[in-house]
Amino acid sequence: MALPTPWQTATVTDIRAETRTAKTFRLELADPRRHLAGQHYVVRLTAPDGYRAQRSYSVASAPDDRAIELTVELLPGGEVSGFLHEVVEVGDELEVRGPIGGFFAWDDESPILGVAGGSGVVPLMSMLRHSRAQGHPDLVQLVVSVRTPADLYYAGEITGPETTIVHTRQAPAGSHRPAGRLSAGDLEPILDADREIYVCGSPGFCDGATALLLDLGVDTHRIRVERFGPTR
Repeated sequence: MALPTPWQTATVTDIRAETRTAKTFRLELADPRRHLAGQHYVVRLTAPDGYRAQRSYSVASAPDDRAIELTVELLPGGEVSGFLHEVVEVGDELEVRGPIGGFFAWDDESPILGVAGGSGVVPLMSMLRHSRAQGHPDLVQLVVSVRTPADLYYAGEITGPETTIVHTRQAPAGSHRPAGRLSAGDLEPILDADREIYVCGSPGFCDGATALLLDLGVDTHRIRVERFGPTR
């Protein structure tokens, strides 16, 4: 049995806003470890009285980046997300453990299709960034479903022929696709028999996206699913 990865100190070197409610935290690790695209880290907070809270966050940065980037959505009453958003500043230190996870990790060689809902794009962004950094952007096709243009994480990078954005509530001016839920018509043109499919998002989104893929004839063994629940 593999031993759990130890806790270590990470220094916050950059904080940037992705949306009105999401921030990306860049962390320099005291003991850098190469992660696989799709893995996550646990962030642990300890109060002066010894009380501890911890949450898991997917890594958004590519594996060859010596630092890690975690994108955190601020949740109402969020215990950990609130502290990260409202208290943590550049130069602060956090306690982290990772990288963790194997089922949703990508081997960086097989062609894949990523299907993300909202914040579910975070681990898939690591895959897209890695494929681009390796000079093989065609390995990763990415479909991201968001409510409005303002809700899209990494908006400056989710561009180009390997990416598709589906707006469910409000589409940008001039969009060829009207606002509406992810449909079979969004997925069918980019389905490829050689690609494994990584689906990530809320439980409802994952169930809906998986049902669409199965209706399109995708074998269940080609689909990997990671459901995001509220992590306050």
